[in-house]
Amino acid sequence: MATTEAPASRQRKCIGVDCDNDVGSLQCPTCLKLGKESFFCSQDCFKKSWSEHKTLHKSQRNPLTTLFPPKVVSKPDPASGHFNPYPTFPFTGPLRPAYPLSPLREVPKSIPWPDYAIGGTPKSEQIFVNRNKIAILDEKEQDAMRKVCRLAREVLDVAAREIKPGVTTDWIDQVVHTACIERESYPSPLNYYHFPKSVCTSPNEVICHGIPDQRPLVDGDILNIDVTLYHGGFHGDLNETYYVGQKALADPDSVRVVEAARDSLDEAIKIVKPDMLFRDPGRVIEKLAKERGCSVIKTYCGHGINQLFHCAPNVPHYAKNKAVGKARPGMCFTIEPMISLGTYKDKTWPDDWTSVTTDGSRTAQFEHTLLVTEDGVEVLTARLKDSPGGKVPMPAAADGVDGQKADGRVETK
Repeated sequence: MATTEAPASRQRKCIGVDCDNDVGSLQCPTCLKLGKESFFCSQDCFKKSWSEHKTLHKSQRNPLTTLFPPKVVSKPDPASGHFNPYPTFPFTGPLRPAYPLSPLREVPKSIPWPDYAIGGTPKSEQIFVNRNKIAILDEKEQDAMRKVCRLAREVLDVAAREIKPGVTTDWIDQVVHTACIERESYPSPLNYYHFPKSVCTSPNEVICHGIPDQRPLVDGDILNIDVTLYHGGFHGDLNETYYVGQKALADPDSVRVVEAARDSLDEAIKIVKPDMLFRDPGRVIEKLAKERGCSVIKTYCGHGINQLFHCAPNVPHYAKNKAVGKARPGMCFTIEPMISLGTYKDKTWPDDWTSVTTDGSRTAQFEHTLLVTEDGVEVLTARLKDSPGGKVPMPAAADGVDGQKADGRVETK
């Protein structure tokens, strides 16, 4: 969600579906770019209203585009049959989508489905009674979260082992989908608000919500894989960013942003305990990001998770945010900082999902699902001893260059 300050002279009402709450400063980022006001009471409300709200964006576009649609200049490649479906879109970086997408993957009916699996709308998340109330899970529910998060970690690790130059993100989607089915789990992203795949794959300048397609990974890419499972009536959510090939491991900027994202999540988790304010992780995350010469994406935040994929609380990743509430034992939520080498500003591709940096700079993200305990926190999606990936040092050639230290810190004077 984007934030702007609302004039104190008048109190706006939320434009979310069936919502009449007062609002503060949260606005739809796409509407802001179109010069249109659209205030929501919370990011949770914004997400729940997205399917209906996004139709307003199309009505704001140039009517001449509808009368005189642009000519398609991207023809299918003769060798592969792949094409760019948005040839006239002003992409911010070198990445391009590679269509056609593979058909929607099927989930056996023997596996329990979430309520959005057929219609695409998570109606359980749109029940507005007590929607801002944060669930406190009992022991049985906590054990269910432990199980689904362990399964989610297993699936992410299976997918990560497939990463190498030449592999497509569509293949990784197939691997994730199969691994979910083998664990009698539903891949939570599939058809969530009509998302077409079973996992989000976000390379290079893609911040989040990348749609797996036919583009082969190349040596030098960085790739985020965001896995969520639905098992036993609960969701487990985590993601990591990985290096593709030796060129990525040797690139100081790629290593700097990936390790800044990894370390910022680790530092934020250290402060999670009962009575922690939900606005506090953002302070820790932004401090570390700035020390590494990076910025924090502000549009997306951590979220509550349990029987619902996304729910209260919201956990922003930037400093001086206005998140409300504090942690209590039994609460489950994610922290998932998105860190950029350049701007914190984002732009969405015409697929209505893929979020990229407006300057095309690389980004990295890490995410864990957390359970608040009586005396601290339990990382439900923690890495296993044999989990692929993991922290790497800065390339030796970067040590001492332009104030950049080997651990990724930027020396300030």
